[in-house]
Amino acid sequence: MPLLVAPALPAGSLAAQEQPHLPVRPGLTLRPWRDDDAPLVRAAFDCPAIQRWHVRRLDSDDEARAWTAQWAARWSAETAVSWAIVEDDDRPVGQVGLRQVSLAEASADVSYWVLPAARGAGVATEALLALTRWSFAAGLHRLALEHSTANAASCRVATRGGFALEGVTRESMRHADGWHDMHLHARLA
Repeated sequence: MPLLVAPALPAGSLAAQEQPHLPVRPGLTLRPWRDDDAPLVRAAFDCPAIQRWHVRRLDSDDEARAWTAQWAARWSAETAVSWAIVEDDDRPVGQVGLRQVSLAEASADVSYWVLPAARGAGVATEALLALTRWSFAAGLHRLALEHSTANAASCRVATRGGFALEGVTRESMRHADGWHDMHLHARLA
């Protein structure tokens, strides 16, 4: 069944280039994940807050290596992308990325997490802003993000990042403690 509207972005819009390094602020950059980041990723997914809100954990070094390795293929397939948020020492302090990338609709969903030691310093918000600038410059039209209504910190990041609250999706995600209502935020180019 043919589409009546041409895709908003042609195939290859992302994959035709290498995943870029993105400046965030002095001392903070977004870069692609590397294999040697796996131990830190495993430690991050041991964090109870990251497990609670992302409903995942990593149980082995092999799983952590697979997590870091997946992103190159997902960039090439133009379905998702993730960046390590790194400080001057090149050590990751968090993650920001796009999920469910749709070139046809020029849209994507945003995800982020920050390690406990880096929380409260604006890292997540500034990384989100850098990702948003790059995404819109790359041609995306709409970015959306969802978080549990119980996750006040994520709501602050979304709001400070210019993502308007569009509504609540009732009991739309299951966490370890049951079904959660989710805030839906979005930002347009």
